[in-house]
Amino acid sequence: MSGDGQRRGPPPVRPVVWESGLAIDPVYGPEQLAAGGGTADVGEPGAFPFTRGIHPHMYRSRPWTMRQYSGFGTAAETHERFLYLLAAGNTGLNVAFDLPTQCGLDSDDPMAEGEVGRVGMAVDTLADMEEAFEGIDLDRVSVSLTINGAAVPIMAMYFALAQKRGYDLATLRGTAQNDILKEFVGRGTWIFPVADSMRLVGDTIEYCAAHVPRYSPVSICGYHIRESGADPAQEMAYGLSIACAYVDHVLARGLSIDDFAKGLSFNFDIHGNIWEQVAKFRAGRRLWAKLMRERYGAQNPRSMQLRMIAGGGGGGLTIEQPENNIVRGAYYALISALSGTQTMALCSYDEAYTIPSTHAATLSLRTMQILMKEMGLCDTVDPLGGSYFVESTTNAMEALIVRHMEQLEQEGGVVRGIEEGRVQAAVNRSAYEHERKVQAGEIEKVGVNCFVMDDEEQREVEFHPYREGEARRQVERLRKVRARRDAAAVAAALTALREAAAGGRNVMPAAMDAVQAYATVGEVCGALVDVFGRCREPIRF
Repeated sequence: MSGDGQRRGPPPVRPVVWESGLAIDPVYGPEQLAAGGGTADVGEPGAFPFTRGIHPHMYRSRPWTMRQYSGFGTAAETHERFLYLLAAGNTGLNVAFDLPTQCGLDSDDPMAEGEVGRVGMAVDTLADMEEAFEGIDLDRVSVSLTINGAAVPIMAMYFALAQKRGYDLATLRGTAQNDILKEFVGRGTWIFPVADSMRLVGDTIEYCAAHVPRYSPVSICGYHIRESGADPAQEMAYGLSIACAYVDHVLARGLSIDDFAKGLSFNFDIHGNIWEQVAKFRAGRRLWAKLMRERYGAQNPRSMQLRMIAGGGGGGLTIEQPENNIVRGAYYALISALSGTQTMALCSYDEAYTIPSTHAATLSLRTMQILMKEMGLCDTVDPLGGSYFVESTTNAMEALIVRHMEQLEQEGGVVRGIEEGRVQAAVNRSAYEHERKVQAGEIEKVGVNCFVMDDEEQREVEFHPYREGEARRQVERLRKVRARRDAAAVAAALTALREAAAGGRNVMPAAMDAVQAYATVGEVCGALVDVFGRCREPIRF
């Protein structure tokens, strides 16, 4: 009874709508699960459609690879960080390149001034790659190269390095990001027009299928689309659509799906609601398996497996109350493990400010190790499987992802959508709407728009220093390499590269010859620009 003697009903239940737009019921049971599609597509771990994971025993057999994103300054400085991370327990390397390298510029290019080594390792020639990986066994440590527009020379350098050190390319493992379509949507380190960029990705896939079959030539990155503002369903939909675009392109070259699809990998983002992220990954993994088998006729189960790196996205971190990011990062790692990732790359708490300090990078590594060794995340496969809530939302998320993908196809496909700027505009609208809701308090962010302490002392964060002296030394190193190399051999190799590009031949063999002659990243990319020209970004509102 209330004070006025009238009986009142239960308090109203607040509505919950996920960022992707899915409305969430207060309680889930058998009825809700049956209405949303039931459990017919759940299956068993390691079996089609891989909803519960791509391996039968997942982490009981092999824990996730821990691959922290790292690289800054010169090859020598980055080599030091690599050795530190490996000694601390990292089981893979994830290489960050500076912006000049990513954009196909040499360190002495006027456009590179002030950016050499600032946000990643500066690489100009094979000599830098040799120094960065000195003493690191490439058979024991798999290496991920976070490079896109300049993927051809960087991949060629890595392969040339391996050959020079006596490794067999047929057994070399590793990954190149090399997802140029998402660069047009999310990051912007594209160089060549869209169609020519697609052709170069196709060249790398074709080359690896023939010569480096255990290497993943592309890691399709919904990650950067999400970090640019897409919601979780859009991230997965655009990522899978881009993957299908690469598949269609390579199939048109005459390869069969099982010749190359097993080499495709994925990179997805984690920040936001735990359950939304888990549903996204389980739905995306299942949908990819269906696409590979039903649309493309894949027979090899490995071609149907969505192999992924998934870690905390820096976009979820805050400048305000930065130590809260340590807690956020731990939950991101938890989501990654619950979602069945193969590799985890966890953001560090200071990434909202700067390149991670050694201390922050170690905390992130220890977070993953604690989950693995102390928290039981490796005890059993897909511990959330069978939950009324998780299976219902997985079904709903799959349907939503399919709707996004079908809309893209109805509008002419993802490549056309990127060329015309429509995909970029959709992501921009999502980013604006999300920020508007944060500003209005509709989306709550602890320390940003709720639980804000006006009198809180500013926490000190160690900023990574930019050393202009190191940049000057990098330029001097480049000049010395140019002075001692065979200029005629470089010129001949670059001419052959232009001819391969103009003649429609695979450019990777010519690129390998060029980098082995110590041609620079800028020279290789410049030769390709001579043939393809540069992309001009479409602007659409």
